[in-house]
Parts: sequence; C-alpha cells; structure tokens
Amino acid sequence: MLDAILRRRIDPPVDRLAVKLAAGGASANAMTVAGLAIGLAAAAAIALGSPLIGLVLILLSRLCDGLDGAIAKHTGPTDLGGYLDIVFDFVFYGAIPLAFALLDPVHNGVPAAALLLSFYANGASFLAFAILAEKHRIITEARGRKSFFFTTGLAEASETIIAFCLFCLFPSWFPVIAYGFAAMTIWTFVARIRLAAKTFS
Repeated sequence: MLDAILRRRIDPPVDRLAVKLAAGGASANAMTVAGLAIGLAAAAAIALGSPLIGLVLILLSRLCDGLDGAIAKHTGPTDLGGYLDIVFDFVFYGAIPLAFALLDPVHNGVPAAALLLSFYANGASFLAFAILAEKHRIITEARGRKSFFFTTGLAEASETIIAFCLFCLFPSWFPVIAYGFAAMTIWTFVARIRLAAKTFS
C-alpha cells in the first residue's frame, strides 16, 4: 500500500548510489546475497536479545534489497537475479518473526506462528498469481519493472519493514503488532484470491 508513495522518495537517492556501485564493479546478485546475509544477522541479533542492533541490520539489509534492483537496471537484469531476489526476500521475512519467537517462546511463539502462516499463505497467492500471469502474458509495472507479475496489496514490503521495525523498537508489544500485521497480510491474501478469481476464471 505504501510502496508506491515511498518509492518516489527513496528510489532517486538509491539509484544514484547504485550508479556508483555499478561503476565500481558491484553486481546485483552480490548485493542480493549481502542483503540476505545481513538480514539473517539481524535475526540472530534479535534472537540473542539485541533487537536494536537487529533494527539497524534490518535497515541495512533492506537497503541492499533496494540496491540490487537499482544496480540491475544499469548492468542488465537477469532471470537468476529476479529469482534470487524473491526467494531471499521470503527467507528474510520468515527469519525475523522466528527470531522473536526464539527470543521469548512463551509470549511470542504463537503470535510468530500466526504471522508466519499469514506470510506463507500470502506468498503462495503472490507467486501462484505471477505464474498464471506469465502464462496469460499479463504484465504490470505497478511497482516498477520486475522479473515477474507483481500484485499489490494492503501488506507489501514497506508495511512489512515498518512492522519489523516496530517489533525491534517495542519488543514487549510483539504479540499485538504481530497479530495486527497478520490480519493485514491475510486481508491481502484474500484480495489476491478474489483478483485471481476475476482474472483467471
């Protein structure tokens, strides 16, 4: 929901940095791998009781996630790059709720599981729609040029990162925030199912 608004502000400085990195020999795939490595380090920091360090690492990880696509625009996008980007994003998205479950299993275990279930359902609806959109040769650039069809929704990347930041800033509120964001994610899942029924029936 917020991706379109935030991208207009974030993309220009990220693109300028990407130009410099690409000129220095940085590759989009290397940036994607770095983003995942830093994201997993964030999860480790959170699980070990340092959510503020985790917050800094989450933001660095997502900077890398923005830079990989921006670098690819200048060096040439590849199918492998698009594949790694989406797969590693899903790994990162699962790692952070898991980290909070490990941090406090008694209070965070069930909310984290509910959030992960919503991510699983939403991710499946997202990827399945992309596969069928490719089959039907349906294209969109609603979130910029992507390697696959990108359906929008109430819970997108920006909302996910905001939720993760709130987790780190207010760890004792993790259950409340997790349930709230799980509800937003399920809403997006249901909206995608309705869109699929309308588009492919």
